[in-house]
Amino acid sequence: MLMQLTNLLRETLDEDSQDVWENERIPTPVRRFGVRLHTAGLSIRETVAILELLGVDRSHGAVWNWVHTLSEAQNDPPTAQPSRVAVDEKQIEVDGEKKWLYAAVDTESKLLLEVDVFSRRETAPAAAFLHRLTQKHDVAETVFLVDAGN
Repeated sequence: MLMQLTNLLRETLDEDSQDVWENERIPTPVRRFGVRLHTAGLSIRETVAILELLGVDRSHGAVWNWVHTLSEAQNDPPTAQPSRVAVDEKQIEVDGEKKWLYAAVDTESKLLLEVDVFSRRETAPAAAFLHRLTQKHDVAETVFLVDAGN
């Protein structure tokens, strides 16, 4: 999953909008991605932890500024009717605590459909994650791609 998120971020960076805010070294697509993570339900610190996994080193204060500057300019998160969705979990560390990141990506559009971080790895958090995914997107005819996780 980490590789898929990294590839998604790289594809976003390869697009034409490489502008950078004055006094901001992070390209706008990366900041938008961070804001999307936060608006999808992650805390600022969880968002920073995910960005660090992807090689983006910014403080929680910087990400907080992105959220408050960009969130008003962004539209509501898009909805989708994907035919194939990759779903995975990854153990991460946020402020010294183990957490589990769940993410779902439309394999065709590379749209990040859902993301969440839980403090425990059990059936209930996974079910809650999938339930929210089904509430936001039409996945009735979708093929879910998962690994053979334990």
